[in-house]
Formats: sequence, structure tokens, C-alpha cells
Amino acid sequence: MSTAPATTTAQAPERVGTSRMWAILALVLLADGLDMIDSTVTNIAAPTIASHLGGGESLIKWLGTAYMLAMGVLLVVGGRLGDKFGQRRLFLIGMSGFTVASAVAGISPSPALLIAARATQGAFGALMIPQGMAIMTKTFSSEMRTKAFALFGPLLGLATVGGPVLAGFIIDADLFGLSWRPIFLVNVFLGVLGLALAAKILPAVDGDRATSIDGLGSGLLAGTMFGVLYGLIEGSTNGWTTLPILSITGGLVCFAAFARRQTTVPDPLLKPSLLANRGFLSGLLVGLTVFAATVGLVYVLSLFIQNGLGASPRQASLALLPLTLGIIIVAAGATMGLIAKLGRTLIFAGLAIVLLGCAAVLALVAHSGTNLELWTLAPAIFVIGLGMGACYGTIFDVALGDIDPDEAGSATGSLSAIQQLAGGIGSAAVTSVFFSTASAGLSHAMQISLIVTLGLIVISIPAVALMPKTPPKTSSTDERLAASGAQAVAIELMPEAERALLKQIAAVADPPMDYLRA
Repeated sequence: MSTAPATTTAQAPERVGTSRMWAILALVLLADGLDMIDSTVTNIAAPTIASHLGGGESLIKWLGTAYMLAMGVLLVVGGRLGDKFGQRRLFLIGMSGFTVASAVAGISPSPALLIAARATQGAFGALMIPQGMAIMTKTFSSEMRTKAFALFGPLLGLATVGGPVLAGFIIDADLFGLSWRPIFLVNVFLGVLGLALAAKILPAVDGDRATSIDGLGSGLLAGTMFGVLYGLIEGSTNGWTTLPILSITGGLVCFAAFARRQTTVPDPLLKPSLLANRGFLSGLLVGLTVFAATVGLVYVLSLFIQNGLGASPRQASLALLPLTLGIIIVAAGATMGLIAKLGRTLIFAGLAIVLLGCAAVLALVAHSGTNLELWTLAPAIFVIGLGMGACYGTIFDVALGDIDPDEAGSATGSLSAIQQLAGGIGSAAVTSVFFSTASAGLSHAMQISLIVTLGLIVISIPAVALMPKTPPKTSSTDERLAASGAQAVAIELMPEAERALLKQIAAVADPPMDYLRA
């Protein structure tokens, strides 16, 4: 499975002038920034939204999960649709749908409509986001590509850091008495601006109608994730009645059908041979566990800081800022040369640092409970960020160390989908633990959530030892084109510093920007 399969076009894509290339770059950065900001703001906004709309813990669980579920299931399909029908067309469709969904989210009068709008945002985002890199790779000159990719790291890093902080300040400002709604409505203005610009400047890139798209396989994967997550959320919220049990059962049936289909279709989303590769399978399981645990942890930290410690959204966003800074510092420094040198040893180190940071937070909460001073959390949260940074940029790189070249496209796409879906699973699972134990107090709920997170991290450690020792060696550009498609090649053609930073930043987002990581 590949996030952006190589595309055969009917004719060579047009080259564009320098000024037009800069305009296209600005547009792609706008689209990626919209996705990154919009995917992180609900971490901070969830308690306020739930208090205004009602919906309680169920709404809080679905706000992030709905977006991640849609994005994770459809991101691969979005890349292939761009290859089949042309990236310009899919970009316009994706941005149009994302803009409309943002408007619906901003004016939603009910939890159900807001959740549907969030899922729609994720779906259209999955159509929009993969196209930008592909367009730049196909139409930019080599010199311009170098300049363009050098800007991605710092600018997307700014969006990563600024998104939650912006959300906190907007909610606290209560603009026009709209409370949380402007965090979605601002996308409408930016989306309309982006659409006007895209219609004018994006070059036409012919698609290849022979590109294979396994719609049924993607549908079965969607049924799997929705069934399991809906059952998990419904059961933990309203009790384990017949409905959640049937939902989970239906999800497992869909998964069995999905697994069976992968052995029969000529172009499967996941090549069966990859599951026989011990190193790759171990990396898949480590990634699933670690990303689920850490994404869920960040979500419940925000809930505890606001609902337990009484912090405002602005204060909560600033309290979590050290985590993002920790990730980016590691990305900009230590891991640049260490991934190739240390390989899986760096994963062990990163997990140990995460455990240390989580243990420190657990000790603080156990000692002070909800009387904890907010500033005392900053060092421990920063340490967690350092550990996450060492892991996020390493786990999937190392997991690819033993795969065959003809499996590279399917492998990178599989890992990307797992990271997206792990975020949805973790968000639902860890928040379910938090709310199910909150009757004994939010301090107790936070401690149990931290213990669960620590347990998940510890469980993943033995599997790290089964992963390849080092990531794969860099192959030629032609081989990378055949294996991973234009977007993956574009990332690998960046200067080393920018590439390492961008891969880390891509993993910080919620959901992570895996089309940049693969």
C-alpha cells in the first residue's frame, strides 16, 4: 500500500514559471497548515465544545477519533485517486469539501452534526493533502524543489506549535460571543481564498485511468475501524449492551473479510508477504502500540489540565507546549544522524525517556492530585516530548530495514495507515479509561490513564528487539520512484536537516501527517 503510488501520465506535466511556483508553494503550505492546525485544535477545545453542545464524554471521544478514522482510511485512496484522475482536480475537490465541512462544524447545533462534520473534514482532507507534494514534484525545477522543501520544516513546525495555542487564545477571547466556533470558521475564509488561488495557478497534471483503486478493500477497512471504535466508545460510555458488542463483532468480521481480500486481489492494500516478515510485523505492532498510547495520553492530559486543574483553554495550550517543543528539538538535533547509526537502539532510548516522563507526571499527580501547580508539569511533559521525538522519526524507518524493494510501496503505505488509525484507537481507548475511572476523582482517573500508558509502552519494548537493527540504505531515485511514489521521493530529495525535521513534525500532528513521513 502506498501513500502516493507512482503515476504514469498521458503526457509530461507542464513546467511553470518561478513566480507561479512560489504561488503554488504558498497554496500547498496553506493546505497543509489548515490540516495540521485543524487536527490539533480539538485537543484543547474538546472540553469547551462538550460543555456548550452537551454530548458529554462521548462527544469528547469522537471529536478527534472521527477525523483520524476518516483520514487514516482514505489517505491512501486519496493519493491513488489523484494518480488516476489528476492531482489538480482532486486538490480542488478536497479543499472544497474541507471548507464546507469546516463551515458545518463551526455552526453545528448538535454533537451528532459536529462529529459528522469532523469525519467529513478528515475524508476531504485525505483527498486534498496528498496532491500538493505530487504537483510540486512533477512541475517544479530541481532548484525550486530544494528551496520549497527547505521551507516546509520551519513553517509546518510553526503551525504545529501555533495550532493548539491559537485555539486556546481564540476560545478564551470568545470572539463575537462565539466561544469555540471560530476555530473552525476561520477555515472557511482561508479555504475560499485557497480555492480561488488553486483554480488560477495549479497546473493540469494528467492522470492515469489505469491506476488501480481497491474501493471494496478500503470499505472493509473502514467497516473494521468504525465497528471496533464505535463499540469501544459506546460500551465504555453507556455500558456493554448488545449494540456495542454487535458493533465490535461486525468490525472483526469486516477485518476477516479485508484480510481475505488482500490474498486474492492483484494489487492489495497490504501485501500478505509483509506479514511474514518478522521485522516489519514487529515494527507495525510497535508503531500501533506506541502511537495509540502517546496520542491518547496527550488527549487526556489536556482533559485533566482543564477539568481537573481548572486551567483555561489558553493555559492548557501553553502547558502542553513543552511536549511539542521537545519533539521538535530532538528532530532538529540529535536524531538527524543517529537514526542511521543507532537504528532500533534509538527506539529503545526514546521509549525509556517516555517512560521516565510519564512516571514523573504520575508521581506529581499522585502527590498533589488536583492541587497540582500547572508549572510543575512542564519539565516532565518536556521529557515525554523528547522521548516521543526519538521514537516518532525512527520506528517506521527502522521497520522498513528488511523489506524487499518491490514491497516498499505497500509497506510504507501500511505503516502510514497504521499510524493514522492508531491515533484514533488511542484517542478512544485512553479517554475511555479516563472517563470510566473518573467517578473516583479526576486525579485517580489521570493516574490510571498514565499507568495504562506506561503498560502499553512496556509491552511494546520486547517487540522492538525483533525489529531490523537499522533502517534501509538509501536507494536510487528511480528505485524510490517505483517503490514509494512522487511524494515520498520529494521528501527524500530534501536536504538532510530539513528532511529529518519535517518527518518529525509530520508525526506531531493529530492525526499525524504520514504522507510526509512514509
